[in-house]
Amino acid sequence: MSSHDDDNLDFDFFDDDATRETPGTARAESSPRPSGGGGDGGGGPRRPHFQAPHGVTPILRLIGFVAFAILIVVLLVLWAQGCSGDKKRNDYADAMTQLGTYGSNSAKIGSSLAELLTTPGLKQAELETSLQGLIDRQQQDVDNASKVDVPGPLRPSTDHAVESLGLRVSGMQGLLKTFQDTKDDDSKNATTAGEKLADQARLLDASDVVWQVLFRVPAQATMQDEGVGDVTAPASVFVENVELYTARSMTAIWLRVHGASTGGTPSGVHGTMLQGVTVQPAGTQLAPDTETTIKASTDLAFDVAVKNSGENQEVRVEVTLTIPKIPTPIVKKQTIDILDIGETKTVTFKDFPDPPFGEKTSVQVSVKPVAGETRTDNNSAEYPVIFSLE
Repeated sequence: MSSHDDDNLDFDFFDDDATRETPGTARAESSPRPSGGGGDGGGGPRRPHFQAPHGVTPILRLIGFVAFAILIVVLLVLWAQGCSGDKKRNDYADAMTQLGTYGSNSAKIGSSLAELLTTPGLKQAELETSLQGLIDRQQQDVDNASKVDVPGPLRPSTDHAVESLGLRVSGMQGLLKTFQDTKDDDSKNATTAGEKLADQARLLDASDVVWQVLFRVPAQATMQDEGVGDVTAPASVFVENVELYTARSMTAIWLRVHGASTGGTPSGVHGTMLQGVTVQPAGTQLAPDTETTIKASTDLAFDVAVKNSGENQEVRVEVTLTIPKIPTPIVKKQTIDILDIGETKTVTFKDFPDPPFGEKTSVQVSVKPVAGETRTDNNSAEYPVIFSLE
């Protein structure tokens, strides 16, 4: 009888220690298969033997590695998105901060202009010098605002912010030129001069509309769409008191400046008078000869009405309200920027500390006499009151 060597076929799925043979270990052999002719074990073909992998450790390792790689990729993507979001918000916030600085500077210039125009005894030369200084300051803000680096979606609205600041330059330049062109005019031309000044002042009022409607509102909407709605578009108000720039008021300002230019005591009749005091929110009118009980609350306020009883426009009319209290009286002051001939304006005093409760006291109101005012007996009054808890 003859025998044949076994043909062993091993299929190694993983080249790992778990499946690798150690030295000296014999391979498993298949049992001999009889030949088809019967006899003593003829040498027929052998069926190959498949060796299964030993354990699942390599598969688990591969799965763990893939999962870890996916986690790293996800974390990197989230980190990149976070950095991108932070940078985007910072870009918008930086642009709004810079524009807010220039808008705030401009608002201060507007306050300075109002203060200049309501300066008692203001002379033409002083007005021209100070007004030119304000123009130069505003032009600097225009130049700086035009250089602000803003995100693309904000560019259309921020262009209007620069336009608004430019209108303020143009308006003040118009005021200056009008004052210069009419400085030698006779007083009979005061109305015409006042109308020309008011026309130029309309640019100042328009600048506030442009800033609010064409810059601030659309800029806020854009930032909302871009996902940075928590960033706020800044405000900027140049004209705080529109009455200051009416033709009537500008005419009176022109006359006052021309009168001051000649020097001497203010001409004509000058005067102011206290017309009345009303307690709010009750709406009670105080009387000098009648004691009034006032219920104190956080809403307590006093409306003081002041009238121009003279023949000239008055500016910076100072009003003082005093409530006697031990050891320190309560004193509040307010100023009326401009008071035209025959005009009555009301100033409101509020936000009071605790008054003296349950005892007789008074509310004292006085209007400081203006330059050239001779009659002052109607400028002040004292009202007897008792404060009670609400």
